[in-house]
Amino acid sequence: MALQCGIVGLPNVGKSTLFNCLSNAKAQAANFPFCTIEPNVGVITVPDDRLTRLAELVHPGRIVPTTVEIVDIAGLVKGASQGEGLGNKFLANIRETDAIIHVLRCFDDDNVTHVDGSVNPVRDKEIIDTELQLKDLETIESRIQKVQKQAQTGGDKQARQVYDVLVRYKEALEQGLNARTVSFESKDEQKIAHDLFLLTSKPVMYVCNVDEGSAVGGNAYVEQVRQAVKDENAEILVVAAKTEADIAELETYEDRQMFLREIGLEESGVSRLIKSAYKLLNLETFITAGEMEVKAWTYHRGWKAPQCAGVIHTDFEKGFIRAEVIKYEDYIKYGSEAAVREAGKLSVEGKDYVVQDGDIMHFRFNV
Repeated sequence: MALQCGIVGLPNVGKSTLFNCLSNAKAQAANFPFCTIEPNVGVITVPDDRLTRLAELVHPGRIVPTTVEIVDIAGLVKGASQGEGLGNKFLANIRETDAIIHVLRCFDDDNVTHVDGSVNPVRDKEIIDTELQLKDLETIESRIQKVQKQAQTGGDKQARQVYDVLVRYKEALEQGLNARTVSFESKDEQKIAHDLFLLTSKPVMYVCNVDEGSAVGGNAYVEQVRQAVKDENAEILVVAAKTEADIAELETYEDRQMFLREIGLEESGVSRLIKSAYKLLNLETFITAGEMEVKAWTYHRGWKAPQCAGVIHTDFEKGFIRAEVIKYEDYIKYGSEAAVREAGKLSVEGKDYVVQDGDIMHFRFNV
């Protein structure tokens, strides 16, 4: 399951610096707008200590963690919805992502210019929100023109449903609200809403980019952001991107951990960001473990065993018979699959089993 998050924000807020922390790809981090002309794509390994501990017991040929794609999208500016800056192209890039990582500048530095002349993360957030909302409103109004007559006079039930969804979105957007604030109860309406691919319906994580001294406790700017987004279904993460970039340059894991401890952090911003992205998108991980490999697989929370089998291969889902499941804690406690079996801790599950995060799975199927 390929997961893609897009990093957005105004120019010079630290997007490319954060991207460079997250990925082996190196976007140009420069002190002027639009230094990222093409969206840079980096593939990040999702940190999971469970794979390492299992590998110590299984001794596989390789360890295969799951990954997330991060797209560094050039800085949006006021008027982007009308094509200002390089707006139209970048708005299209955002549309293709699963979630938005919205970077907000929450630090003072006279050496780094701000496109609007002063540091104000709430104003910056509202500028981006407005541009995305205007683009969504344009999409909605265009769709309304196509279905309105059919919905109101043609007796077409489906067209009426589509029209009703569009009108609800239009009302919210005209009030300056994001599409994600609108919820629908019926599955038909939810599907219609999903298929619109609105920019402001995407889950969002606000990353407050702070100076090193604010990396642990945040600062007044961060508190302003917290107040501004308290009614949104959004994650907030405090990261000192420049410091994280310095840490990423260190060669050994031990050196990086020592640096983190020195500034009072237990975990890197990269790890916290990926975990937050998973939480935001309701994603979890199941594991397969054998002599060939120990591998992590991403699935949506609430999925049943056949759906998870399909993540490995569509044939596994089509021909699903059963799943053999070992809880991660049991595997670690007993030390091997054979010992787990002997202890009666391996369960055999059918089509209705809801997979849990960290389950070690073996699927039986017949095609």
